[in-house]
Amino acid sequence: MWQDVFFENPEWFWLLLLLPLLGAWHFIKRNKENPVVHISSINGFANSKSILPKLRPVLYVLRLLALGLFIVAMARPRTVDVTSQIKGTEGIDIVIAADISTSMLAQDFKPNRLEALKEVAAEFVDRRKTDRIGVVIYAGESYTKTPLTSDKALVKNAIKDIDFTDAIDGGTAIGMGIATSVNRLKESNAESKVIILLTDGVNNSGFIDPEIATELAMEYDIKIYSIGIGTQGRAMSPVRVLSNGQFEYRPVEVEIDEELLTRISNETGGKYYRATNQDKLAEIYEEIDALEKTEIEEEKFYDYEEKFKPIVILGLGLLLFEFILRNTLFRSFV
Repeated sequence: MWQDVFFENPEWFWLLLLLPLLGAWHFIKRNKENPVVHISSINGFANSKSILPKLRPVLYVLRLLALGLFIVAMARPRTVDVTSQIKGTEGIDIVIAADISTSMLAQDFKPNRLEALKEVAAEFVDRRKTDRIGVVIYAGESYTKTPLTSDKALVKNAIKDIDFTDAIDGGTAIGMGIATSVNRLKESNAESKVIILLTDGVNNSGFIDPEIATELAMEYDIKIYSIGIGTQGRAMSPVRVLSNGQFEYRPVEVEIDEELLTRISNETGGKYYRATNQDKLAEIYEEIDALEKTEIEEEKFYDYEEKFKPIVILGLGLLLFEFILRNTLFRSFV
């Protein structure tokens, strides 16, 4: 009942400072007004064990408590229930096309390129509250990891589960990755359709040329933001599988076809980025997030519930209790 209570007029609480002053004033005044009776002997009162005279100050304490409750009530304790209605959210449909070739295990990102990609992509998904997102993975071939969906938990789980062993064939088929992504977006009625293409190599596999795939994207008005992943120079990359099943790593020259990726992005109205480390990759995703914003109209409805009534009732109850005590149990001492 009293969870999430706030006070509409908290300035009334300043009056609570008066309560200890009123209490002190009452007891000083009471001591001064006590009448003095001179008698020759108090033997007649020796056997009286009544404690009512000592309890009489309780009456004033009850009155002060009631006053304190009334002050709290004047501060207007209330709760609010906020409901939101979002209107006109056509949103943006986004496909994340991730390269999962073996070279994505290179260790110039920590712990490797693929794990860094997954972490940053999951954070990006969290920020896209009203958009549908799908995931396509590719190496020598490509396939859909998850279709377009507004279920962010499903998308994040799909990203988390991406592994280089999902690859059907070796190599890097950039054209295939784009074509599969276009296939996921071509029927979309979204206001904007976007592919985020991530790769760390050159197109050396697949039966669809990247240029042809780019033309398909242009035909369906799909923008491609391409990201080249890899440091400048050489990186520790897997070169072969040892007998124990582990990879052997050696320094390998990082080769990214930046000219191709730049052309793909420019022709579709997107942009090419180069991510040389994980921080840079996160910055790129943030920039894409800022470029592709979904405009939404949100109406909020506030339902206030006043909580002062039970406080007032309790205060009145204390006053009534004080009145009854004053006119019954403590009557003879008034």
